[in-house]
Amino acid sequence: MALSIALTKGRLEKNTVAMLETCGYGIDCLKDKGRALVFQDSIKDIRYFLVKSNDCITYVEHGVADIGVVGKDTLIEGSKDYYEMLDLEMGKCKFIVASLPENELFSKVGHIKIGTKYPTVANSYFLSKGMDVEIIKIDGSVELAPILGLCDGIVDIMETGTTLKENGLVVLDTVCDISARVIVNKASFKLKRDEIMQVINDLKGVVEKNASGNQ
Repeated sequence: MALSIALTKGRLEKNTVAMLETCGYGIDCLKDKGRALVFQDSIKDIRYFLVKSNDCITYVEHGVADIGVVGKDTLIEGSKDYYEMLDLEMGKCKFIVASLPENELFSKVGHIKIGTKYPTVANSYFLSKGMDVEIIKIDGSVELAPILGLCDGIVDIMETGTTLKENGLVVLDTVCDISARVIVNKASFKLKRDEIMQVINDLKGVVEKNASGNQ
């Protein structure tokens, strides 16, 4: 049975395409794609389409995509009506808590304001610490918020930490590690289990090979 796979645009897309190529999939169309968004595998009965990260979950949940590749950060913030099948061990970064050094976030008494693009992650983290916080949703450059006094600290994704350092912020704690994941529509998994597991196992083989090569 034919499969549809939703790929998150950008770096995850490129990394996933490289993995599929290693598995012998016919993804040449995805390497020189221009402005197209929908592609047919030249070897296998698979259709690919490119979407934004939040939309990847939506397409999978509604069954338009049987399989999706999306970052764990998006999964944590979104709904959960899908199966999370595989950690691709790529796109690795961290959720961190950061602030200006003088703010002394964890020793501050009373009400604390936290700026973030990820309110679910931030709420859960500070709840586990038993801290009273007000979450301020920010869609732009989160690093700016404590500098201008909008909040006491931030919860954000960090890959290298360069942006934080350049803006005078320090990392106070790591919330969790994140990476790209493969998700699957629940109904599709019942109807197309063999076809889906073939893709999962092919990608898993690349993950394991990469892991052994890095040891």
